[in-house]
Amino acid sequence: MHKVNVSFRKNAFEQNVELIVVGAGACGLIAGLRAHKALRAHRALQEHSKEVQVLILERDSSPCGSTSLSSGFIPAAGTRFQQSDGQSADSADEFAKDIQAKSKGQSLQSHVQLACESIAQAMEWLADEYSVPWVVLDDFLYPGHRFHRMHAVPEKTGEALQARLLAAVQQQEIPVATESRVTTLYTDTPDTVSASTASTSANTVTANMATANNARITGVEITRPDGHSESIGCKALILACNGYGGNKDMVERYIPQIASGLYFGHPGNTGDAVVWGEQLNADLMHLSGYQGHGSVAHPHGMLITWALMMEGGIQVNLEGQRFSNEHGGYSEQAVNVLAQTDQLAWNIYDSRIHHFAMGFPDYVQACEAGAIKTADTIDELAANTVVPLGGLANTLEAVDSFRRGDRVDPYGRSFVGDKALQPPWYAVKVTGALFHTQGGLVLDDQCRVCKADGSVFDNLFAGGGAACGVSGPEVSGYLSGNGLLTAVAFGFVAGGSAAESIRGN
Repeated sequence: MHKVNVSFRKNAFEQNVELIVVGAGACGLIAGLRAHKALRAHRALQEHSKEVQVLILERDSSPCGSTSLSSGFIPAAGTRFQQSDGQSADSADEFAKDIQAKSKGQSLQSHVQLACESIAQAMEWLADEYSVPWVVLDDFLYPGHRFHRMHAVPEKTGEALQARLLAAVQQQEIPVATESRVTTLYTDTPDTVSASTASTSANTVTANMATANNARITGVEITRPDGHSESIGCKALILACNGYGGNKDMVERYIPQIASGLYFGHPGNTGDAVVWGEQLNADLMHLSGYQGHGSVAHPHGMLITWALMMEGGIQVNLEGQRFSNEHGGYSEQAVNVLAQTDQLAWNIYDSRIHHFAMGFPDYVQACEAGAIKTADTIDELAANTVVPLGGLANTLEAVDSFRRGDRVDPYGRSFVGDKALQPPWYAVKVTGALFHTQGGLVLDDQCRVCKADGSVFDNLFAGGGAACGVSGPEVSGYLSGNGLLTAVAFGFVAGGSAAESIRGN
């Protein structure tokens, strides 16, 4: 595997462009679109004939990454789509309150404010400029959200979102170079010395330490699968590449509580941006933050929508007993599930919830794969799930008493007002998983990368998985949609800021 580092380069580059974007997920594609449009508009006003040069570099043979693996649901407050849906009381301030409430006030406030204030503009811009159609999901509330603010493309999948953004990039003829892994960032200062760091991993990510405080990025080196390398100079660089969920050593170092769990993210998330940040003396925060998920079908490896729980379903362990508040959040539920025997649990629900879940493509695929079990009676349900009948029956009886208000759930979940679970029954075996990390590079309000000394890199920008997110330092701080929120919002801001930087130079 290739190593990544930072180095000084005084030789001429083999080719030069104005802007390089590293990563072709939602963040990188949106950043490329925003920068391309801004630069093109500026050239038209100045009557320039110079061609806009934006290059998006993607390590894989086809762009996919975390965006394609996601649900594709983007939380945004104050959009016209949300207001048309009757959610006019929501706002960026209300959204920010929900984010901080979920993380217990530990989210980086400057990032929260930037994301919440930028996301509505980004969503409407994508609709207006590139005809991305948004629908608001108003049939249920995800944990921690007080308003219906989840936006999605009509297909309701991350793959469809990625496809629409990629189509927009292709329509604008912005080049996306695939199989182009960035292995070196070049700076304009020779004061770069080698030093090993603790983040060296099984993916052979190595680190140097750039000690110069005034370094500017001058270009990158890319390495092809056959080992061939090319150097490309640039005036500005946007890191929209990845977190470190696919880097086993970094996971064990920063988030050991999930290290034994399934990794359900993209294998390309090897922590390159974090390593570059360490080398450049950039400011890094909340590397212990991540998004988990407590509902991945086992052994099928397919996401099971958390809407099952929000609509009244429950989770039981292999003894047929509940073990947590299922409405606390699907991210922290990953840890709760992994703490059970064999790191497994069963989602238990009924036909009403099953028919509701059929509106989610991931769930439909799980049904087609045979992950969902059915039963007409509790006895049959216990037999089909190989769960003790006594434990399961006692749990379902207790849940019904919570619903009637006769007893209080010891885990703190409110069942009052829920519809009673009744046969026929449905069940799916699940495990806990790591989806993606939430820590990374600290940004200013222009999405410029901040240095550890408080200054900023004038021409280095970041967003998405490369940046510190808005979930704080703990798994429980992840509010549904935080990953795509920062991918879209920070990509939008970074693209505009990078274009402004290039115009200024």
